[in-house]
Amino acid sequence: MLLGTVLLWALNVTVTRYVVTHGLEPLAYGTIRYFAATALFWCFTWQRERSFAIRLADWKLVALAAALIFANQVCFVVSVHETSASTVALMLGAAPVITGVITSVLGMESLARNFWIGAAIAFVGVGLVATGGSGGVSGNLGGDVLAICAAATWAGYSVAIVPLMRRYSPFRISALVLALGWVPLALVSIPQLKQQQWGGLGWLVWLGVGYAIIGPLFLTNILWFTAIDRVGPSRATLFANLQPFFAVLFALVLLSERLNRWEIVGAFAIAAGILLERLRRRAPQPAAVGAQAE
Repeated sequence: MLLGTVLLWALNVTVTRYVVTHGLEPLAYGTIRYFAATALFWCFTWQRERSFAIRLADWKLVALAAALIFANQVCFVVSVHETSASTVALMLGAAPVITGVITSVLGMESLARNFWIGAAIAFVGVGLVATGGSGGVSGNLGGDVLAICAAATWAGYSVAIVPLMRRYSPFRISALVLALGWVPLALVSIPQLKQQQWGGLGWLVWLGVGYAIIGPLFLTNILWFTAIDRVGPSRATLFANLQPFFAVLFALVLLSERLNRWEIVGAFAIAAGILLERLRRRAPQPAAVGAQAE
């Protein structure tokens, strides 16, 4: 289940790149995809739990998580439209390191010096991917910035839901966050939805949309959280770290993209940073986590 989830997530970057460069406007694609996936996930969660209730005090965190998911989706779909799938995938690889930085700043974890060395190496790698791509795969600084913003907003979302996951099932939280995050996404997508030409889209585009709805948004939520319940979050996280590199592989094979030497060096730097982040992180401070959960 873990490997299947990672592969579904990784392929989504390539599929999204194909869809938004073959007729579908990025935000129009994003809002259609999220609406359909949210509807599916609400049906699944209702059948499983028969309730979406959460405490009134927790709605602030749900709203924050939804805002971060909204920003993440906008940054992701626009960045994939503006720059290559492989560049976006490598930028997203920095998300675990960014998550560590956020938890440290918020006092949720005490991190060793080696973590900060790893973080610095990873960010150098991100810089190499962004600047190195200007003569090769990428060539769009705006797209590169949005890609790293997508990684940062995902990291923020991952931190925001930690207290909620202690009190509610991940399915209930995901259903609520998807629904609330879709509302502003739909609003900002109205101009692109109005100008979207639906008639000239090929069957491959619609196949890609169907995959993006069922695979990386609906099915992966079920597989991922079920797997975490069985094998624990540590092993799951190790698998998740493979996602950007599978995503690059899919982009190279299916979209015939190419990486230049600086992007390859940047990819290895990001991988080294992730490795140090995982191997050298100290255990979370219980008191700090408890205070944050309040």
